[in-house]
Amino acid sequence: MKRSSARCRATAVLPIALAAAALLSAQTVITPPSNSYTPAQDVELGQKAAQEMREQLPILPDEEVRSYVEGVGRRLAGAIPREFQHSEFHYTFEVVNVREINASALPGGPMFVNRGMIETAKTEGGIAGVMAHEISHVVLRHGTAQASKAAPYELGSVLGQIAGAIIGGGWGQVVSGASQFGFGTAFLRFSREFEKQADIEGSHIMAAAGYDPRDMANVFRTIEQESGPGGPQWLSDHPNPGNRVEYITQEAKLLRVQNPVTDTRAFVGVQAHLKGLPKAPTTEEAVKRSQRTPNAGGSRTGSRPSGRVEEPSTRFKTYSEANLFRVSVPSNWREWSNSNTVTFAPDGAYGEGIFTHGIELGLARNESHELQAATDELVQSLAQQNPRLSRPSGYDRITIDGQRGLRTVLSNSSDSYRGRIAVFSTVLRNGNLFYAVAVAPDDQFGAYRDVFDKIVASLQIND
Repeated sequence: MKRSSARCRATAVLPIALAAAALLSAQTVITPPSNSYTPAQDVELGQKAAQEMREQLPILPDEEVRSYVEGVGRRLAGAIPREFQHSEFHYTFEVVNVREINASALPGGPMFVNRGMIETAKTEGGIAGVMAHEISHVVLRHGTAQASKAAPYELGSVLGQIAGAIIGGGWGQVVSGASQFGFGTAFLRFSREFEKQADIEGSHIMAAAGYDPRDMANVFRTIEQESGPGGPQWLSDHPNPGNRVEYITQEAKLLRVQNPVTDTRAFVGVQAHLKGLPKAPTTEEAVKRSQRTPNAGGSRTGSRPSGRVEEPSTRFKTYSEANLFRVSVPSNWREWSNSNTVTFAPDGAYGEGIFTHGIELGLARNESHELQAATDELVQSLAQQNPRLSRPSGYDRITIDGQRGLRTVLSNSSDSYRGRIAVFSTVLRNGNLFYAVAVAPDDQFGAYRDVFDKIVASLQIND
């Protein structure tokens, strides 16, 4: 009888065990994308970019806040699945003293969480959700996977792309060429596919760390609601794959949370502590200060545009980029090799990665393969670096090297500059968006517009 009773109990338990196994097996399996970089290269690139960020952005020197964020980060990092652990990676967590809602993680493990993200979170789970999402980008090696897909037109060093794409902002500049636009869009402005992978894998890491993954869905919903149309910088860099809240919530139903985090005293305490500190500046204000007073351990190089600019020559010279494209530009314009795209500008118009007169050529990866949608996304990315940029009222249809193209003219201003930006674009046969961004001050744009049109008309693109 005892043996029979034991057999009955085992028979009763078996369906429950099988059901639990089926439930766990129903979790979405994430496969990291192909990557031509090694994990060691991720670490090298991430460390260099992190140092650049520390030189340009104010790290909050507050032990209580740093310790709290590091504690959340360590808990999440300890829950990374074994198959995604890389012995080379070293996870660090720092707080940036700026008010925007944002967080960024670099290849190899460095993470920067904006003070504004902590101050606006409703629960610790909300902070953990954003951090788990960012950690997932690191463990899935999305940054270098994105770089692996880069087309040969996307010129320049990978290092600049990482740091520039994350820092963004600047002084409300005219156009940022070095690192902050163009290739940065293709490199760290993640695809919707990568975003969904980070959402799903982030929910798995949250659950393993004892957080409710639904808090991730809730924080994304809150960010979208509080930020209005377009969302904050974080949502611009991390495009919504669609139905984000719904699929995260559905995934959460498949996950078992062990030792759920319910004690929020530390979270409440750190938010109260932050309220007692001086108000955080905007990123733009912080970067302005960093230019006036470089942080210890590094300084900015280069000079700002002087404003003393010679008129464009009527004679043109031909420039060829590694048999990728040919273009003719005024003979008194220089090619600026420290740009991560190809920028042509006269002396006095270029400095510290920004230019007031001239044209930049580059290529952005285009998921939609549709010209206007891709151009809209390009303009949105440009607007992230130029907060006072107008929105396009429409597009003119043009031809670029025999292919259908678009052109629009936008107005832009900063504290000391008012100008216009002409955007030219075409989708190549391989699906990438080739673009030209041309800049001139308001009172000179009429004369420069003919020059810009001639440059674009001269383009010969080897697709």
